[in-house]
Amino acid sequence: MQSSTRIRTAVVAALLGLFAALSGPGSAQADPAAPTESTVGDLTGFSADGPVYHLRAGTAQARVSFVSDETFRIELAPDGTFTDPAGDAIVLPQGTPPRTHWKERSDRYDLSTGDVTLRAYKSPLRFALYRADGTEVWSEAKGLSWDGEKTTQTLARGGDEQFYGAGMQNGRGNTSHRGQTVEVGVDYNWDDGGHPNSVPFYLSSAGYGVFRNTFAPNTYAFNDPVATSAEEQRFDAYYFAGDAKDVIGQYTKLTGKPFLPPVYGMEIGDSDCYLHNANRGERRTKDSLKVADGYVENDMPNGWMLVNDGYGCGYEDLAETAKGLQDRDMELGLWTEDGIDKLGDQVKAGQRVAKLDVAWVGDGYKFALDGCKDAYKGIEDNSDARGFTYAPESWAGAQRCGVQWSGDQSGTWDYIRWQIPTYAGATMSGLAYTTGDVDGIFGGSAKTYTRDLQWKMFLGTTMTMDGWAASDKQPFRYGEPYTSINRDYLKLKESLLPYQYSYAHEATKTGVGMVRPLVLEYPDDPKAATDAAKYEFMSGEDFLVAPVYQDSTERDGIYLPKGTWTDYWTGRTYRGPTTVDDYSAPLDTLPLFVKGGASVPMWPGIRSYRDRTAGSPLAWDIYPQGASSFTLYEDDGVTREHRDGAYATQRAAVRAPAKGAGDITVNIGASKGKFTGKQSSRPYEFSVHTGSEPSAVKLTGKLPRLGSAAAYAKAKQGWWYDRDDRGGVVKIKTAPLSTGKKFSVKLENTSAVGGRNAAATAAVSAPRGQEIGAGAPATVAVDVTAGRSDVTDAAVSLDVPKGWKATPAAVRRIPAGTTRRVEVSLTPAKDATVGEARLTALARYRSAGESRTAVQRIAASVMPPPPTGEAWASDLEWLSSVNGYGPAERDRSNGESGAEDGKPLTLAGKTYEKGIGTHADSDIEFYTGGQCSKFTADAGIDDEIDGYGEVAFSVEADGKVLWTSPKVTGASAAVPVDVPLDGARHVRLKVTDTNASKTGDHADWGAARFTCS
Repeated sequence: MQSSTRIRTAVVAALLGLFAALSGPGSAQADPAAPTESTVGDLTGFSADGPVYHLRAGTAQARVSFVSDETFRIELAPDGTFTDPAGDAIVLPQGTPPRTHWKERSDRYDLSTGDVTLRAYKSPLRFALYRADGTEVWSEAKGLSWDGEKTTQTLARGGDEQFYGAGMQNGRGNTSHRGQTVEVGVDYNWDDGGHPNSVPFYLSSAGYGVFRNTFAPNTYAFNDPVATSAEEQRFDAYYFAGDAKDVIGQYTKLTGKPFLPPVYGMEIGDSDCYLHNANRGERRTKDSLKVADGYVENDMPNGWMLVNDGYGCGYEDLAETAKGLQDRDMELGLWTEDGIDKLGDQVKAGQRVAKLDVAWVGDGYKFALDGCKDAYKGIEDNSDARGFTYAPESWAGAQRCGVQWSGDQSGTWDYIRWQIPTYAGATMSGLAYTTGDVDGIFGGSAKTYTRDLQWKMFLGTTMTMDGWAASDKQPFRYGEPYTSINRDYLKLKESLLPYQYSYAHEATKTGVGMVRPLVLEYPDDPKAATDAAKYEFMSGEDFLVAPVYQDSTERDGIYLPKGTWTDYWTGRTYRGPTTVDDYSAPLDTLPLFVKGGASVPMWPGIRSYRDRTAGSPLAWDIYPQGASSFTLYEDDGVTREHRDGAYATQRAAVRAPAKGAGDITVNIGASKGKFTGKQSSRPYEFSVHTGSEPSAVKLTGKLPRLGSAAAYAKAKQGWWYDRDDRGGVVKIKTAPLSTGKKFSVKLENTSAVGGRNAAATAAVSAPRGQEIGAGAPATVAVDVTAGRSDVTDAAVSLDVPKGWKATPAAVRRIPAGTTRRVEVSLTPAKDATVGEARLTALARYRSAGESRTAVQRIAASVMPPPPTGEAWASDLEWLSSVNGYGPAERDRSNGESGAEDGKPLTLAGKTYEKGIGTHADSDIEFYTGGQCSKFTADAGIDDEIDGYGEVAFSVEADGKVLWTSPKVTGASAAVPVDVPLDGARHVRLKVTDTNASKTGDHADWGAARFTCS
């Protein structure tokens, strides 16, 4: 039922939806009768005024204005009168226009800059764009047309032309829109298929982009021909020529480059209502400090807290709350539900973040852009901080003032799935910062929260929201192992802030955000535009992220484009293009790959960026291959002084073999520039992923070679080859060095990433579905696959949780190209937690004359003891439980909100003391271990629903459906369930909604019982 979802949506509609009817000045209401379409006729007049050209076609007037050598504007007024309802709200001043020239030909006029020529054909008036070399970019299949509702441009579609853009398109956007119709407008649909934060802009692989300068809704049908329309009685579009990155750069030059967030804005944020919270009981605003303490006590990063995140939630003690958060290395954020006019005083009290989905200002679709600009400006006018806002349902130009947030969703596996293409796709419209709440604001689970948080650490910005779900959603709420895993990923993001912040600065120059679809970096790869790359993205140029979006410990279909890719966790290298299946991804493992040649700047070992001191090290994580470089950007992170030139850059350039053996030189340039707090000197650390041990490491002479991890940790300077770390990593540290001077580190007689003989490297894997019992001796199978050379003297061991015991196994020889399964003995602790156990397999071996290692994270399942005798299902340990609303209940009906809030189980007037109460869709898994012969129950919708609801029940065993009920309604009698299990090891009880309305789907398994030996 989940009434809060409806209430929140209804309030949004009431507060904001009335603006959706306003499609901007100049819009027309739809006629009951189908409107008649008109198409521009023959050219009847032409005149030139510098870079502006006027064309007449009967009563219609057209105007072409050049903005730069590759950017121009076409306007059409069907009635002959030009209007500009958007005015200067979206498009920024562009400076001096380019020099242009025109020439009349027999069939057309050519309007040219040094780079492009726009052809205006005479009969009828029709446009086509050509490059300076005479190649066609685009051409109209017919002239501009209009009817009573819209104006339309119709373009010929190329044989393999692909299309991207249209802003944030939920579930789409990082692969081609070809053959699809895309809506651009505010629809208040924040789920898969919706289009919040739409942008009336698209780009084409043919080398151009188009921006419709309007606040009216748009529809883009990328068929053959392509038809793009806007709901207004005028045509106004800007065109950009160039490749995708060039086009995004030109578009964001026109409408505004992305803003540079403060560093705390790139840390995770936390949102909740604290004053009079209906979902959490009576609280006060300063109670937010107790939650902030939870982050500190759990050693977890958190950059800011929104303390009034709920409809009708106000605040008190604002200045004290802000000061308390700052004392805990966090900043204060507020929702603008009481109006942006209050922002000045709030900022003076300490507010530094504004979230904008209430109290909009302006008319029509313009409201979102106005809200973003006004809130951003309000922060800057009343403090020395940078404007920082969050908003759903924004429009073109909002990239210059805020983060685009995808709205209210429920935490599910499917939520993870459809978000992956959403945010990478939005980058193709110049939206540099797009995100969604970790695990949504409704629903969710410990596992979906952890999986969702992992990959969102590779977005520029993200937050977690509380108060709307059955339980709070801070990353430390779920206990172990989830808290530790979440901490690791939060700290990984913290360590990657120099990398991510450098890309944030780059976006202010290029318009291109850090989160990128593969096609943006690999435009010539035929698979990059297809579903082969839909559920992965690039984080900068160096990280390829392929999130797990199913309840699985493996991930299939990871497409790696051309190049060398290194598994971030294991060091295993892959040669692209290739597709990786059966990737081992236990709960603590995000499939993550690093591009060969990467040099990644990092801040090691911090919880907050404020932990950095004058003596903190800068670390470089290097994957040497050929010649490569990275330029680090630094400023004070919080003020606006960088806009006046207070920043510094430092370049790391690496020379390494393209493959195989050789020397590696890392050249660190002098840091150029100044800012408050800049380090005059600092120690440096390097992790160089070679896979082969160097003979020496030099920094103005040989650095001391250290013999162990402990010795390396204690030393102020030196190097150590860690053979067991991800296939072999050279670790180097220096004493403090002047940031004003360049220096070089040379690794002699080592190799490019992958080792001297990468083809000889062995790989470690493990079969899926391995089960072990707590306290019981067992074996775990580990597969070792030799490369192109024999593997000899292999020793396979397992890194296991504390309290477990494992015995290494040895293999004398594995012939080249073959796989040997090795059984490693282990005994879990007697109190081992039931569920997934994450192990690391390590194989130490010799191949091709070198000592090497291979590692792999694997998952094994710790099983509870199987049931015996007559066992009530509600008394057993559940391996997993997914429920529609709230948790599934033991021996009571489903109460939706929290644990143990249901009523007695009652079906057709009969009350059951034992059973399970669920809400569709529900899935509960049991371990029966082959010991049970049957399952029995009475299934039906609980009487408390009073006659409505409609579901189907099913019983599955070992992946096969054994029984399915007919449709069951609230008026149905209980359905008897008597299902033979025939020695099944795993049994799942499922309830599925059958009428697309989950209202009232309180489905009970009355007297649910297993009969076992």
